Amino acid sequence: MNFLILIIESLKMSFLGIRYGVFRNPDGKKISKYLESLGPIFIKFGQLLSTRTDILDIATAKDLQGLTDSCKPFSVKKLKEIVEKELGGPIDQIFKNFDEVPLAAASLAQVHSAKLPDGREVVIKVLRPNIEKEVKKNLRLLKAAAKVCTYVYSESHRIKPIEVVHDYESTIMRELDLRLEAANTNLTRKNFAESEELYIPEVYWEMTTSKVMVLEKIDGIPCTDINEIEKHGINKKRLAENGVMIFLNQVFRDNFFHADMHPGNIFVSKRNPETPGYIAIDCAITGSLSNEERYILARMLQAVIKQNYKSLAQLFVSSEWVNPNSNIIELENTLRACCEPIFEKPLSEIEFGKLLLYLFQSTRPFGLSLQPTLVLLQKTLIHIEGMGRQIYPQLDFWGLAEPYLDKWLSDQFSPLKIKDFILENKDDLMLKASEMPGFIYETLDEIRGYSKNKRSYEEKIHKMEMQLQKEKYIIRFIGIGIITLCGIFLMLT
Repeated sequence: MNFLILIIESLKMSFLGIRYGVFRNPDGKKISKYLESLGPIFIKFGQLLSTRTDILDIATAKDLQGLTDSCKPFSVKKLKEIVEKELGGPIDQIFKNFDEVPLAAASLAQVHSAKLPDGREVVIKVLRPNIEKEVKKNLRLLKAAAKVCTYVYSESHRIKPIEVVHDYESTIMRELDLRLEAANTNLTRKNFAESEELYIPEVYWEMTTSKVMVLEKIDGIPCTDINEIEKHGINKKRLAENGVMIFLNQVFRDNFFHADMHPGNIFVSKRNPETPGYIAIDCAITGSLSNEERYILARMLQAVIKQNYKSLAQLFVSSEWVNPNSNIIELENTLRACCEPIFEKPLSEIEFGKLLLYLFQSTRPFGLSLQPTLVLLQKTLIHIEGMGRQIYPQLDFWGLAEPYLDKWLSDQFSPLKIKDFILENKDDLMLKASEMPGFIYETLDEIRGYSKNKRSYEEKIHKMEMQLQKEKYIIRFIGIGIITLCGIFLMLT
């Protein structure tokens, strides 16, 4: 039955693909309409695809960014059933008030406001009924489409459709467990507990399950409402600069960043107009980098800021973001040709996130291949910087980022940093140290054994080579036999 459904849905996808012209000269607008016709789960896939500027051209990515993840709300009756089942009691006993009109309805979940018996205002996020089954069905379709694309599309080696779908699967399956989002929210809240830059709402763990999450309701100004920000007398310059510091601290200090910081998820706090901060919601998508990736990223950002194209080219190659066999001089010239026209503008007018986007686009001929986390990071930077410049057009990203990165890089090799590393990893280091003598002695014994029995080892290797040769001929003979039988069968039929 599942197989039959898969075939029917595949035919539907093919028909709609022909209808919207995505199989012939596809562009961003055609792909957007096509994904919209397939439904919300595919719209979310398109949103993820819009971040993959390492494989898509800028125009296509921009068209896909217009996809909105909004859906028709599901029934309040069903929602109450889910909440009561998950929280173990009647909804009118758990909450003093419950607003039946949803605050938002997306492809995976729906959000309502409510009030606890003690008067605290909260929001309730509830997964759609049977959403996991729907997601898995659509993932099977996407995987099938990705395999077909691999065989029929000449550029599939560059866009890596199977890998892209796998990344999407990993992301969306995590969003189907609200406990993971709650944990992300809680960790981000802890990271900024002592900060005025960012406020994260509290998670009510006693009312949070895999399908339901209850959070503190926030009171903030949408970050795009500049008139309201001005009306409250909020220091716009300080606010915009705080956005940059949030990004830098999340990536380099905490190594844990909110990867979905689009304007719909960011609000401005009304509490302290002179030392303003942001409020962030929806921590479902987050990212972390390895220590090596953070170091490379910091050096790359530093090289761009200082316009050191030789160092930048070497970093692209050594990090294997591009083909390791790339011509360094050609790559350096390409990076210079990309950046120099942009640097003709005053620094205050240059958007760093978009500059990175152009860098990634210009290096695609050199086999650019980025980890999905780095792509998410670049998208986050574009959102943060764009939001900051909308609030305060004279935002100096460069002036804030350069001293921060210089200090972070120098701190990585300070005696105190080395001391902290040793203290944090002392047990592992002691274990490895205790194993070293045994490892050395074993290696020496193997060397001695080989020198004494060199002739014996060489004879064994020779016998193995002869056996492999025999097996090769046998396999070749069997292969020819199979091909011959297939030919005879085809002739007979």
